Parts: sequence; C-alpha cells; structure tokens
Amino acid sequence: MIYTDQHHELRRSLERFIDKEINPYVEAWEEAEMFPARALFKKLGALGFLGVTKPEAYGGMGLDYSYSMLVAETLGNIDCGGVPMAIGVQTDMATPALAKYGSDELKREFLAPSISGDMVVCLGVSEVGAGSDVASIKTTARKDGDDYVINGGKMWTTSGTQAHWMCLLANTGDEGGPYGNKTLICVPMDAKGVTVERKLKKLGMWSSDTAQIFLEDVRVPQRYCIGHEGAGFMYQMEQFQEERLWGAASMLRSMERAIATTRQYARDRKIFGKSVLDFQTVHFRLAELETEVELLRSLVYRACAMYMAGENVTRLASMAKLKAGRLAREVADGCLQFWGGMGYMWETPISRFFRDARLISIGGGADEVMLSIICKMSGTLPGKKK
Repeated sequence: MIYTDQHHELRRSLERFIDKEINPYVEAWEEAEMFPARALFKKLGALGFLGVTKPEAYGGMGLDYSYSMLVAETLGNIDCGGVPMAIGVQTDMATPALAKYGSDELKREFLAPSISGDMVVCLGVSEVGAGSDVASIKTTARKDGDDYVINGGKMWTTSGTQAHWMCLLANTGDEGGPYGNKTLICVPMDAKGVTVERKLKKLGMWSSDTAQIFLEDVRVPQRYCIGHEGAGFMYQMEQFQEERLWGAASMLRSMERAIATTRQYARDRKIFGKSVLDFQTVHFRLAELETEVELLRSLVYRACAMYMAGENVTRLASMAKLKAGRLAREVADGCLQFWGGMGYMWETPISRFFRDARLISIGGGADEVMLSIICKMSGTLPGKKK
C-alpha cells in the first residue's frame, strides 16, 4: 500500500489540527483525566476527520480504508494515547457495523451526527467477567411490544461519561447459542435507566474518560437494532477487525516518536565523559527497534490492502494487533531504560508512553486471544491437525 498525494494532503491537514487544537492542551487534559470530547469532536467532524471512510450520504468522505489507516498513523503525533484512542472508538470501533448494516433511518439518526461530531459514541461490549470473551456477556434485551427492555452493565467504556449514544451488544434470545443470540443496538445515553456508575481511574490513557455503565429496564425501540437481530456477534467480530488494524496502525508513529525522543535525550545525556548515544549498545538497540516498527508497518499495510480487496484479514489483523502490543511494550521499556532516572519520572514523555502503550496488549482482545485466533486459523490448536 502506497500513500498518494491525496493521502499526504489529508495527513498534513490533520497534523496542523493536532499542533493547533490538541497538543497545546494535552498536559491540562491529562491532569484533569478527561479531554472535552464533545467540543473536540465537533471540530474534527467539521473538517471531515470523523468520517473519512464513511458514506458521503451521511456526511462522510467516502474514501477507501487506506485513509483510515493514514488517520490512525497520523494521530500518533498526539502527545498522549488517550485522545487518539477515543477518536478511534468514534471512527473505527463503534460505528463500522452501523455504517455497513444499519437502516437508512438509523444511520441518519446516529451515524450522521457521529460523523459531524454532534454526537459522541461509546462501545458497549465488555463487561465485568466478559472482556475478551465476548460470547459470555450477560446483558439482555428482551422484546416488549415494539421496544427492547435492556438490563445489564458494561465495563471499561471509552468516552462513557461524555457519550450521547452507545453501540451496545446484548443477548436478545435463547436460540442460536452464544454466537447467534446477540444483537447490536443503538442506545441513547440519556435514556431512562442508563447510569454512569463511575469514572474509572486507569494506569494510563488518562486524558480519555473510561466508565462503568449500568442499564436497568432501559427501553429503546426495536428499530434501533443494527442490521439483523441475532447477527450482533458476527457484526462485532467484523468491527474488531477494524479495531485491531486501527490499533496496530495507531502505534506506528507513536513508537517512532518514542524512539526519536529517546535518541535525542541519549545524545544530550552524558555519562562517563561521553554521550549515552555513543555507546554501541544504545544506538544499536534503537536501530533494532526502528527496524521492528518498519516490519510492523509492512504487516499493517499488507492487511489493509487485503481488507480493501474484500479478503478475510482476521488472521493478519490478529497478528498485527499482537505484534503492535508486544512491540509497544518492548519499545517503551527499552527506551525508558536509556533515560535513566528521568525515565522513571511521571512527567517525562517516555514514562507516559510506557503507561499508555500497555493497553494495546489488552484492549480489543488480549494477546492470548490473538494467539488463539492465529492458532485456530493456522490449524495448530492443541488436538487439531493442520
């Protein structure tokens, strides 16, 4: 996959926005443990950044998926991980199924304002006791007249305290087993019975608010069902593929910046009468990490090209997600070491990267789940013949 002049023009426009509207405020947002998602998304939506691949009929740009990868990469220029993550939820994690399977009425009510930035969306999949194991969710949505009545709760919900609506996965019946009884439903966050129980305090990603949500006898019209009832698990697995590709792409630039910042710090830092960067073990290690990032980029680009060609990229997306998480931990730990005592200080950029990057191996499916998927698709699960 090779970016064109149009890609680079979009990248430069987003970089200017980041420099003007995001990075000057990151320190304050980190301190407040929340960024103003509604105000920032309105600005992003006005410039088209929340719908680059979404249909033009609903306010999107209608571009191919390579532009989503470009946006994900470019967001790595933000001086924290929380803001890019929340943007990714809005664009590539909570809205793909609605854009692909939702009715025209539903798209106009929820997708269009999410693209314009008039609405913030959160994803309601994970629960206490059902994180990576999506099939085990307990939230239910039973039919009552023309409505669904929803009961349950969602955990680790990005943008949960600021969202206008939730893309909710719930059990809508007993038939079809754990993979055929689930439905994706648009749930307004101001609906009676929706409660933001608490804002969660996290190890990293401080500028992004994360919430625990309770739902008690929440009524929404059955027309808020995305696509076909009972197909929600399949739709969510498709959304996960975009989420995992987006997550891997979003780490590329942030890892490069961590390495570049460390190289500069090591150049300026003196020990035993010479620059830390002059030690072969240091500059060799940084070169090795840069090489690993480029290899990940090649994997991400290949998966993106296959996805655009309509191929099943579950295996490659899982590989990219796995590698991104493990490499991010390796880059963060390796770079922090070269900062010495300053690397252990809370306020240094490498320590923030160390905290923020740890999530990539957990969110959107833990490393172990990625390994299980890869093994299954390679025919190498225990007891299985390839």
